[in-house]
Amino acid sequence: MLSKSQISYIKSLHLKKFRKESGIFITEGIKSITEFINSSYQIHSIYYTAAHLSSLPKNTANIKLFEVNNAELEKISTLQNPQGILALIHIPTQQNIVPKSLQNKFSLVLDNIQDPGNLGTIIRTADWFDIKNIICSEDTVEAYNPKTVQSTMGSLARTNIYYTNLKDFLRQTKLPIFGALLNGENIYKTIWPKEGLILLGNEGHGISDELIKEITTPVTIPNFGNAESLNVAVSAAIFCSEIKRNEK
Repeated sequence: MLSKSQISYIKSLHLKKFRKESGIFITEGIKSITEFINSSYQIHSIYYTAAHLSSLPKNTANIKLFEVNNAELEKISTLQNPQGILALIHIPTQQNIVPKSLQNKFSLVLDNIQDPGNLGTIIRTADWFDIKNIICSEDTVEAYNPKTVQSTMGSLARTNIYYTNLKDFLRQTKLPIFGALLNGENIYKTIWPKEGLILLGNEGHGISDELIKEITTPVTIPNFGNAESLNVAVSAAIFCSEIKRNEK
C-alpha cells in the first residue's frame, strides 16, 4: 500500500521540473526496467502488481521493491494502459563530451528536436546500428521525458546522451560534419569516412542557420514521390543505415 505522499511524489515525476529537482525519472515495462538494471544506471525503486512478481529481474537485491494494486499503479503510471511494473531511476550526472570518445566512429547531433517520440525512436535506432553517442542542443526535448523513455524500449540504457551548446561544439570539433539538408549531395552516392557527425534538424524548421554554416558536407535523402518531407527519426535511420552499409 502506497502512502499519499509516495503517490504524490511519483506523480510529480511526470513533470520535467520535478525530475530535474529530484534527479529521478520513470520507466515502465519489464523489458525496459531489465535493460536499466543491467546497465550503469542506478535504480531507485520498483513498483509492481502481484501478477508481475514472478517477472521481476533476479538482480534486485539492493533495490527497494513495493507491491502495489492496480488502482495505485494507474495513479502513478504515465501510460494510459500501465504495464504492471514501474521503476524510478536516477538521472546520471551530465558528463562533458570527450573529443577522443567520438573518434573512429559516427555520432548523431540533434538540433532542437521537440517531439519526445521522435527522440526516443532516434535513440532506439542509434542503438540498433550501434551508434553510441547522441549530442543534443540545449533546447532539444529531454531524454528522460516519459514518452521518450518508453519510445526507446530500453535503448536509452545503452546510449550516451549529451546536451550542449551545439554552435560551440561544432566550431571546436575536428570531425567532418554531415548535415541533413534539402539541397546537398545524394546520400546514396556519398563517400563516408571512418568517423564524423550526422547533424539532424528540427521537425518543422530543419537545421538552424547558425549551425548550417558549420556543416562540411550537406547531404540529401532524394525523394522519389510527392511527400513534402521525411520524419526526422526516419531520416536518422536512413543515415545510420547508409553509414553502416558503407563501412569497410
